[in-house]
Amino acid sequence: MTRAGGVGTGRPSGAPKKTPADECIWNRVQQVVRWVQHPHVRNIDKGGVPLSKYTTVFGSLDHFEKGGVEVINDDPKNYVFSNMFEVAKGSKPWEKVAVAKNQEYVLEAIRAEGTSEWRVTPHDEFALVVDGEVVIELLAPTAPLVDPGASGSRAVKGEPEGSPMGTVTAGRGHMTLLPAGRCYRMSAAKPSVVLLQTIEGPDTILRWADICQKF
Repeated sequence: MTRAGGVGTGRPSGAPKKTPADECIWNRVQQVVRWVQHPHVRNIDKGGVPLSKYTTVFGSLDHFEKGGVEVINDDPKNYVFSNMFEVAKGSKPWEKVAVAKNQEYVLEAIRAEGTSEWRVTPHDEFALVVDGEVVIELLAPTAPLVDPGASGSRAVKGEPEGSPMGTVTAGRGHMTLLPAGRCYRMSAAKPSVVLLQTIEGPDTILRWADICQKF
């Protein structure tokens, strides 16, 4: 059964009898076809309105919903879940708390408040501001300050000698590359949050038992 100008939704004659599972799938296919053929969906590019609308809500230090993982048929120990805003809210300024880990790579939630110490990174890092505004100073040290084969950034004692590379003022949604072998220092006039993509290092704080969802 096919309608002119539409998509066929009928069954071929002589087809085997459908099982309950087949019937369920077939009904779902027909629902999708009807949805695609709906004039509002077909004419979105001509001013039509989609049948469903979704609103993206951004979290912050002051307002966030933690969310969670709902385990249906599995061992809860196979899952971890944390919220970077909750972690940053309970952290001291500039603590580097891991909220995600894949082999040696980590995402660290950092509460940016005041001015951080100078740090030097042996490999590229990426700093994503997810709340507030953070100023990042970059500097090329006169002499190497870290072993290129090391993992994770290191604190620099005092003021490093070198050539200023510039300053980045990053707002929410802005990502900044922190180049290998270079120094950086961050500052924030009011509490903000940075999500840092890096490699686990000596200053990475692991608090899985404290920050993850309890089942």
